[in-house]
Amino acid sequence: MSDITEIGHFVGGRTVASTSGNTSPVYNPATGQQTGAVALASVEELDAAVAIANAAFQEWRSSSVAKRTEAMFNLRNLVKQNASELAAKITAEHGKVHSDAMGEVARGLENIEFACNIGEMLKGSHSNQVSTGVDVTTIRRPLGVVAGITPFNFPAMVPLWMIPNALGCGNAFILKPSEKDPTSAMFLAELIHKAGFPDGVFNLVNGDKTAVDAILEHPDIKAVSFVGSTPIAQYIHRTASEHGKRVQALGGAKNHMLVLPDADIGLAADAAVSAAFGSAGERCMAISVVVAVGEAADPLVDAIAERTRALTIGDGMDPASEMGPLVTREARDRVESSIGAGADAGATVVLDGREAGFDGDGYFLGCTLLDNVTPDMTVYQDEVFGPLLGVVRVPTLDDAIKLLEDNPYGNGTAIFTSDGGAARQFTEEAPVGMVGVNVPIPVPVAYHSFGGWKDSIFSDTAIYGPEGVRFYTKPQAITTRWPDPASSSVDLGFPTN
Repeated sequence: MSDITEIGHFVGGRTVASTSGNTSPVYNPATGQQTGAVALASVEELDAAVAIANAAFQEWRSSSVAKRTEAMFNLRNLVKQNASELAAKITAEHGKVHSDAMGEVARGLENIEFACNIGEMLKGSHSNQVSTGVDVTTIRRPLGVVAGITPFNFPAMVPLWMIPNALGCGNAFILKPSEKDPTSAMFLAELIHKAGFPDGVFNLVNGDKTAVDAILEHPDIKAVSFVGSTPIAQYIHRTASEHGKRVQALGGAKNHMLVLPDADIGLAADAAVSAAFGSAGERCMAISVVVAVGEAADPLVDAIAERTRALTIGDGMDPASEMGPLVTREARDRVESSIGAGADAGATVVLDGREAGFDGDGYFLGCTLLDNVTPDMTVYQDEVFGPLLGVVRVPTLDDAIKLLEDNPYGNGTAIFTSDGGAARQFTEEAPVGMVGVNVPIPVPVAYHSFGGWKDSIFSDTAIYGPEGVRFYTKPQAITTRWPDPASSSVDLGFPTN
């Protein structure tokens, strides 16, 4: 057990050991070997972290925008300087290839850079002389202590969807990362401390459902942001709302990529393979369904199969690897079960990831391509969250849009076509929050906000970007008058302008 790293919490500006006595194993998914034991916080430990955050907030809320911006610029530089080390920590516990992890860090860095401009985002509005001698100013105030509960699939990027805006707006933050891959978040905590944010303004508490429930129920936590599966998002939204909190709860997805007959088949196939199998399909914006319209189907399936067969799967730290393992043995087994369910339901198995064959104890699985998938199959209905791509064949664009309308999820979608009219119809009619035209994974840049529709989100606001700033602040309207005391009198009438 000497090689097992004990992972505690980060509270009050330092790493602290847990007192709960409960831990959860952390594995390297490329080898199947345990590398760490992460603490699972007790309610008392969470309460202590919130108390420290609340005390720090009282001073941080009054800090100048200049001071907050300076710390944010420092954090941006530190993350950039340490990007490769941060990516290596992601790969070691999640399994995604190092280049993919570097991309995750880069997208997280965009959110820090957006928050470096927090002064512009917090500018209020002013109306002069709305009535005689009366001015009105609207400003945005921080909420207090806010929390983020983040998933395993982006252990650095998703926390950075939340933390920069929350801190930039003057809040204190409690992060509860996934217990599957906590080390990269702990490394981020160290960088936040080095950047000059005051002790206690950012805290990280590792844990399981006990910590989650304590966050949702704590009276001093004013808002909760969550990214994960739809059932848990529903639970988070319901429970936190019942306890009077603001909630952002982003759930699951079943993202469709439509390919029309006039599309460049090679371009579409490249995009489908990249978007389906990148990060072993463990992305909420992964393409899991290709909708082949009309005559596009046969050549598209052939082109996807050809490209998929050529992929190199292996340890994420090997530069030759294009796809790594799944995050856990249970995740791999679940995807294997979905492959079997699809085959049993009548889908055509073009490529079977179960037959790839891998040495060692890592959680590897080959890429699966299923053709002739239909909407009544569970492999179509469920969010598989792995390297499994299904192809649904439809005769027309209208039929393809109907699939989106009938699907309970509405996270992301894309269309590949050379027809501007068809693309415009699609963007107007697709009931999905994020739409790509010849872009397979339409994740917005940091100065636009991220959020799906329907069962992919339980919130009134999207995450990060301008809507993230609104989520972490509350408006305050100030009406000011400096009258001549000699003109004062009692007037019980309703005030007007």
